Amino acid sequence: MTIQILHPRIERLPEVIVRTKLSRSTIYNLINAGKFPPKIKLGARSIGFLEADISDWILSKCAAATPIKGEVL
Repeated sequence: MTIQILHPRIERLPEVIVRTKLSRSTIYNLINAGKFPPKIKLGARSIGFLEADISDWILSKCAAATPIKGEVL
């Protein structure tokens, strides 16, 4: 993870949508509720997210997942 610290990567919103499988409006709702990594303003009309923050968020969702009854993980 040293590489990420020295060279953080910013993901644009369309890439975050693909990675999380969430809609744009759901991501914004989660940001406003404080349940999603903060956005980074890149320009007048563009935002991004730190790749490490998105990866950590995805991992936290996986860790919190409860198996469906009868499902084998």
